[in-house]
Amino acid sequence: MQQLGCCVLVPTYNNDKTLARVLQGILEFTTNIIVINDGATDNTQEVLKSFPQVPQVHLPHNKGKGNALRIGFKKALELKYSYAITIDSDGQHFPEDIIVFLSALEKETTKNILYIGARNMEQSDVPGKSSFGNKFSNFWFWFETGNWLADTQCGYRLYPLKEIEKLNLFTPKFEFEIEVIVKAAWNGTLVKNVPVKILYDEEERVTHFRTVPDFTRISILNTWFVLVAIFYIKPRDFYRRLKQRGMKKFLLEDVLGSTDAPSKKAFSIALGVFIGLSPFWGLHTLLVLLLAFVFKLNKPIAFAFSNVSLPPFIPFIVFFSLQIGGWILGEPLSLSLDSITTDFDFLIHLKTYILGSLVLAVLGALVLGVIGYLMLLYLGKRKIAVNNG
Repeated sequence: MQQLGCCVLVPTYNNDKTLARVLQGILEFTTNIIVINDGATDNTQEVLKSFPQVPQVHLPHNKGKGNALRIGFKKALELKYSYAITIDSDGQHFPEDIIVFLSALEKETTKNILYIGARNMEQSDVPGKSSFGNKFSNFWFWFETGNWLADTQCGYRLYPLKEIEKLNLFTPKFEFEIEVIVKAAWNGTLVKNVPVKILYDEEERVTHFRTVPDFTRISILNTWFVLVAIFYIKPRDFYRRLKQRGMKKFLLEDVLGSTDAPSKKAFSIALGVFIGLSPFWGLHTLLVLLLAFVFKLNKPIAFAFSNVSLPPFIPFIVFFSLQIGGWILGEPLSLSLDSITTDFDFLIHLKTYILGSLVLAVLGALVLGVIGYLMLLYLGKRKIAVNNG
């Protein structure tokens, strides 16, 4: 604990039955403890008087676990700690698992790491709503970050304090524990699970999670994060990778080097081109990622080719869509690229544009999909021939 600059942070609210036992258990392993009393109205203050050696922060009013954790992180940084292990005060966590977090951190190649305890959600005393909520949370965390975890809701965690300090965190209650791991992952922190034990003693345990309001708050937060991930994070990360690796390396590794069959790659190209040329502006990223996931296609390839609609190409796409739509409807249009980009005249021919863009999208997908398939097939055979020497 000393070498790694780690403390144990215990947020507590009306858990006077279990708090003393939790603190005594932690003291068997370390004296680096900070307790945040989140405006408790039971005998918590009396219990904490028995632990004068433990730094304590007493909040006048209960504002939620997220608020208590933020205050605790700030206090830990003031005391010059680099990491904080958070333990709930309801007795469900085993203090001996502190060693699990420390051992994992010592072996980790990067110190910009956030560990979440992975509970055995199949054990008999785990409430059904906790198991369901965890699966629900795991799915959305994966969708938002691309990182699949076995447990995203466990409060037994190790936080890298200096990295957490960089984040703009707002939520005050239980949804904070979702906000912090998603934003940390988006900011480059590695988020991983470590196995921990769990105990649900219904006689002693007091939970302050209110199923309807708290689940609603978490759902609203995830809805916002999904939108941010689709329209900002995923495009940002893709362009960063593409910029770092270059187009040539992307083509060699993701397109040619992928183990996917040429047909799967070709369908991914076709999907990307179709979505990129389609009239669903503002939804291209959402649609291409969703459909690539549904049809189990190559998401990097599909996303890359959906960018045929980059801003410099948009006037040309609109122009040819209008010309095709006008030809199909027997209503040839006399528009120029200048009128499209300055006067937006195409908006009065919206039906023509939509029809033409859909036809253009289908034709573009077919042509580039077939060309891609033939090229991938040819290059695959050539590679086999070279290897066989």
